[in-house]
Amino acid sequence: MTRPVFKACSASFLLFVSLILASLANCIALVSEPDDETPFTYVEGTGKGPKRWGHINPHWKKCDNGRMQSPIDLLDRRVQDFPNLGMLRRDYKPAPAAIKNRGHDIEVMWKGDAGKIIINGTDYKLRQCHWHSPSEHTFNGSRYELEVHMVHSSSKGEIAVIGIVYKYGRPDPFLSRLLHHVSSVGKEERDLGIVNPWDIRFGSRKYYRYIGSLTVPPCTEGVLWTIVKKVRTVTREQVRALRDAVHDGYEANARPTQPLKGRPVYVYRPREDGGSV
Repeated sequence: MTRPVFKACSASFLLFVSLILASLANCIALVSEPDDETPFTYVEGTGKGPKRWGHINPHWKKCDNGRMQSPIDLLDRRVQDFPNLGMLRRDYKPAPAAIKNRGHDIEVMWKGDAGKIIINGTDYKLRQCHWHSPSEHTFNGSRYELEVHMVHSSSKGEIAVIGIVYKYGRPDPFLSRLLHHVSSVGKEERDLGIVNPWDIRFGSRKYYRYIGSLTVPPCTEGVLWTIVKKVRTVTREQVRALRDAVHDGYEANARPTQPLKGRPVYVYRPREDGGSV
């Protein structure tokens, strides 16, 4: 049996994680999101919208019948405080990167070793980041203007994603550096030189944690999600640039929230003295 994804103090939590990971141990793999968006879209009524993803390709059945799908609504009354999660350990470093327009989103991929996050002793190396507008995860039913996903993978192919949501306000510094490339890059990769992942700012040590899936086909399950609790800011111009860059039908590239189906959702809140509550 695989070791739990993160430490827990309750027997019920350990049982939940152990059962899930035992069932996923043989099927979790680093599955890339599709580069060709033609088979699917975000527009219902086209026959290729989110409600039909699981019927388009036999390898995408999880999009329709999965039990741990993402994104979800982070509802306060369902979230459980869990101090034992501990602070999210990030060990990033600047590395060569490239940018690409995948049609359904804009992706920045690190070509060198950009560092990692460490969860329960497992290293998850940073692979890429991309944006969804509006946000995919919602907070008590409220959807924000933008969400960035930082995708990581372990040596065993297990996937861990950090999500950060944004509302309209001051410019996002990371996007400010990329805006020219966002507006002009095509399907061919364009080198960005050295890109520092630390430029993607969190602004808070508080986060939510749950087990879900990729939010685009093939909707692979077993993804370890960390959603930063703080809502950061982005300008209307920055969001418009991301929307204008993608193909028709992908300007709003957020999958609808999915049923929780009994999954626990935890929140970590550090104390001011450096501990946790």
